[in-house]
Amino acid sequence: MKSYEDVEVRMSTRTKAELFLLSLTVIWGSTFVLSKYLLESISPLIGIAIRFAFATILFGVFFRRKAFAGPKSSWKRGGILGVLLFLGFASQTVGLQYTGASKSAFITGMMVVFTPICQLIIERRAPKIGNVIGVLLVTLGLYFLTSPEGSEFNLGDGLNLFCAVSFALYIVYLDVFSKGQDAVHLTMAQFLVCTVLGFASALSFESIRLAPTVAGELTLLYLVVFATVIAIFVQNRYQKDTTPTRSVVIFSIEPVLAAGFAYLLLGEVLGALGVVGGALIVGGVLVSELSPG
Repeated sequence: MKSYEDVEVRMSTRTKAELFLLSLTVIWGSTFVLSKYLLESISPLIGIAIRFAFATILFGVFFRRKAFAGPKSSWKRGGILGVLLFLGFASQTVGLQYTGASKSAFITGMMVVFTPICQLIIERRAPKIGNVIGVLLVTLGLYFLTSPEGSEFNLGDGLNLFCAVSFALYIVYLDVFSKGQDAVHLTMAQFLVCTVLGFASALSFESIRLAPTVAGELTLLYLVVFATVIAIFVQNRYQKDTTPTRSVVIFSIEPVLAAGFAYLLLGEVLGALGVVGGALIVGGVLVSELSPG
């Protein structure tokens, strides 16, 4: 009976964690459209810097008793995660200047296929045959999504592809680093690193543009509170209660939601080949992660 109860508790913990992660896909699915809209009034790197600066302040106030009290191991691990997180956000946001929100979401969703490849390299976990089939389907889907007849593969698509790799590495390292670490300490370290790298890269690499509007400020507030403070803390807190594989299967819903938001709010239409490509990417993701070992 004790063994059955232990299994039941583990299942309950995993289910709770996966429900929280599922809720994040709705938030993240909306951010592609909102981030693209925000680019009309603010340049991408300074936007990331300001976003994480406010997130750091808000998170620090909310967890003021423990946010800065973590051990050195938490700061070191959180710092590495912060670099990967910044690379993902920076490449995605800069890329949105050159590509559509729908394409950005589907290409970023390829992190689901890159994750088992990263696990092979980092954790020495061999890919399943389903992973290989998934990669082939996603590659074909990417070709259709960015085909000349639809819209050519451009700089923005390439940056979002780099973003997908960065987020795949982030998911795997979060699984490795979060064991035995407090989620508050890991999250605060990431926010600080993203803030510093954001301001440093903005001052070094872009012509800073700021044209505040009420709508832009409300959009930024949403990104700070929901898509940064809440979403990243929840992921840091609950991903360790499931596996990277199961996490990214949940995240595969994100590009579909993003395409829906892009259609409703921006009027973006992928076209016939784009729809086929998006379907192949999502299908490849699911084949990759749901197939038996």
